[in-house]
Amino acid sequence: MKRPLWTVLARVRRRTGDDAGRVTAFATVITLALFAVAGLVLDAGLALSAKAQALDIAQAAARAGAQQLDLTLYRTSSRAELDPQRAASAANAWLASAGADGDASATTTTVTVTVRRTTNTQLLHLVGVRQLHVSASATATAVQGITGPSS
Repeated sequence: MKRPLWTVLARVRRRTGDDAGRVTAFATVITLALFAVAGLVLDAGLALSAKAQALDIAQAAARAGAQQLDLTLYRTSSRAELDPQRAASAANAWLASAGADGDASATTTTVTVTVRRTTNTQLLHLVGVRQLHVSASATATAVQGITGPSS
């Protein structure tokens, strides 16, 4: 003779004891873990986007600096070299116009720009991480003549 399901369940409960509240701890831990993973995904994506924007700004500022040739040297000897002071100044001016925090340095051949950005977290602040800091660097070189991909 088959017993109804509720009698079987009642008998199992009597043998194993009451399980009230055991699922709550599990659900809490799983919920916190899911929030942490969602926070990593969302906030890491926002930080990656901020890094890409910082790289764009750094590249543009480096290109602006690399246009500052030493014209006297170029006119007298036909050599394309940068004026380091003017190149660094042009790159810093570009950073200022973009509202970016960073610095630029230049030599007679290259301009290097580093941009730093800080993003506020959306979900990770729930676990104590309030901000993520990213930075990006770019270098531009002044070249003479027409260059293209090598064959």
